Amino acid sequence: MKPCQALVYVTSIVRDSGTSFYWAMRLLPVQKRNAIFAVYAFCREVDDIADNPGSESDKLRQLADWRLEIERLFSGKPQLPISVALINPIKQFNLCKKSFLAVIEGVETDALKSVRMPTFLALENYCDHVACAVGRLSNQIFGVEKALGEPVAAALGQALQLTNILRDIYEDADIDRLYVPMDMLSEHNIPSVDARLAIAHPSFPRVCDELATIARILYQDAEQALGQCDRKTMLPAIMMMQNYRLIFDKLVKRGWTNLNKPVSLNKAQKLWL
Repeated sequence: MKPCQALVYVTSIVRDSGTSFYWAMRLLPVQKRNAIFAVYAFCREVDDIADNPGSESDKLRQLADWRLEIERLFSGKPQLPISVALINPIKQFNLCKKSFLAVIEGVETDALKSVRMPTFLALENYCDHVACAVGRLSNQIFGVEKALGEPVAAALGQALQLTNILRDIYEDADIDRLYVPMDMLSEHNIPSVDARLAIAHPSFPRVCDELATIARILYQDAEQALGQCDRKTMLPAIMMMQNYRLIFDKLVKRGWTNLNKPVSLNKAQKLWL
């Protein structure tokens, strides 16, 4: 596949995802936008491997194949359309191979038949792989200095992923995924063997409150870090933060006893963004 065809392919992936990410990134100049779309398509591809039906062994095999593809990509010999779309961005923005491999490593956790986070440190490490690593790639594309961009990637990536975890608790528990750390559950005498029983425990809302407090501090840290950057350069990141922060605020307002009640932005909030 030619690079121009690969670009059309990855753009369709981002557009068809139906997320606010597509509209936020359309603000970027064309080269940066194409690069971000290619990175997003890669993330979406490996994430879908973990989330789609299939055996644990098959999912891990497909992710191992992607590890090999990243090696081929950085050797200048990609075989897959998304990788072809990444050739120019890697050259133009000096994208780091380590960050791509980190995303795959994080998603390998999601591919397991049963997901548990033994400690909060393990959760932080997971968030760093699946979210902060993407932020570091984005910073390279945005063109922000590493000293200024790294605090943004660290705080915002953690905040966004914690918001995802708090939003998806009910759905995740239904497929035996429990990202709330076991050490936090243990402090409230909540057993974690059965994910659905854990989230139904009377003390579980208190653990969610603790995670929400951490997420709120991270949003504050991200906002402060973004304040040190050029606003125009980081506008897409600012928009993503505002989008997720609205969802986070709605989650907190809903509370943690009706976890099956979905939370989303209304038309007025989307229009404001």
